[in-house]
Amino acid sequence: MAEIADIRFGTDGWRGIIGDDFTYASLRRAADAAGRVFAQDNPGGLIVVGYDTRFEAGAFARAAAEVLASHGLQVAVSDRYIPTPALCWAIANDSEACGGIMLTASHNPAPYLGLKVRMADGGASPVAFTQRIESELRDEPPSGRGSFGMVDILTRYVQALCRFVDGDAIRAAGLRVAVDSLYGAGQGYLAQALGLSGVEVTEIHKERNPGFGGLHPEPIPPHINEVQRLVRLQGFDAGFVTDGDADRIGAVDEHGDFVNPHRILSLIARHLAEGKGLQGRIVKTLSTSVLVDRIGAHLGLEVTTTPVGFKWIYEEMLSEDVLIGGEESGGIGIPTHVRERDGLLMALLLAEMMAQRGRTLGELVEDLFAVTGPMEYSRRDLKLTPEQKSAFVSAMPGMAPVEIAGIPVLGIDRTDGIKFLLADDVWLLLRTSGTEPLVRVYAEAPTMGVVDDLLDAGVTFARGG
Repeated sequence: MAEIADIRFGTDGWRGIIGDDFTYASLRRAADAAGRVFAQDNPGGLIVVGYDTRFEAGAFARAAAEVLASHGLQVAVSDRYIPTPALCWAIANDSEACGGIMLTASHNPAPYLGLKVRMADGGASPVAFTQRIESELRDEPPSGRGSFGMVDILTRYVQALCRFVDGDAIRAAGLRVAVDSLYGAGQGYLAQALGLSGVEVTEIHKERNPGFGGLHPEPIPPHINEVQRLVRLQGFDAGFVTDGDADRIGAVDEHGDFVNPHRILSLIARHLAEGKGLQGRIVKTLSTSVLVDRIGAHLGLEVTTTPVGFKWIYEEMLSEDVLIGGEESGGIGIPTHVRERDGLLMALLLAEMMAQRGRTLGELVEDLFAVTGPMEYSRRDLKLTPEQKSAFVSAMPGMAPVEIAGIPVLGIDRTDGIKFLLADDVWLLLRTSGTEPLVRVYAEAPTMGVVDDLLDAGVTFARGG
């Protein structure tokens, strides 16, 4: 008898290696459990299913749809690969939909595939909901199969993106940008939305390649080296990059320099408040920059901090007083669009901000620093042995250094992992990944030299030194 895959929902869904722990049998078990819970809450309700560009993702989506339908649910499957935010928007804008399933592994490497669960408003499933799914898991794959339909999600979604921004202002600016989907589910669609808004677009990595051409589909250096070179060589005004399922955003300014998600979140919050006259809370995760707190103070907006994972931001968005929410990994969402991250919308908003202010992306960052002061940020991911990881988790409660890299420790936050709060808004965070066998080490300080010293110290802590 084959070994039963251990299905656990982490920071955002369940993920595994295709052909190893992510198989048709394990997927059907997960879809069966999700179908049971959805049917309990919404008998006969509509579930929308989407998938990204990974190996066999469409076939896996259809297999999941058959199982979901066997529980008496109506099921509609996207007629093509789509970004996760497109699925979320479709659910939120269909009064009959009670939830959805997305077949994606987001920013994980090509061998991975996964399953994300979405609620009736398109938002990420709360912990309590995924715990119910886990409690309904059976050891054997289900035998039941039902019928499902197909649906065009992309057409209305792209139209909604374009309605969210001032296309006339963008068109008048004559912007030229590069787009890199990293072979993910944003390919073609972000370029289309920008093009419809009057932007001249050159797109790379826009063909189907389930192996992602050897790239890691996460919109951060070094995975964005090619688009950085392209922007420099051809003099584009900016470069926009999305991850494997296009819910995350990365950007490159006119010099080819990386504009990290912390700066993007701060810029868009400023644009929404000053450019569009909107108000509300800014929600960020524990691993997100103090730049967000500083721009919030400048704008007179409250900033709320959550544990790492957009599901926590989603739960804050349920109170309906949130302007924008974002995380260090590039997932940024605006609840008046949908209570979920949307990398495509963020790219359009950056283009709108550039157009309306008549500033390059690099100049917008300089304007931001004039208000907040500069801060540098970096992260290291450590692949530890199970024994090392276990030792680290056991040691965390006792960690209480008085200084790190020569900087006094003013406080310790144990909300999610362990975060050391140092003088002058400097900080160091260590936490285990919820989606990969990693320990992540994050740091922020006024200079990269200090950031590197902090990361070195964090790596030593994580390895038991």
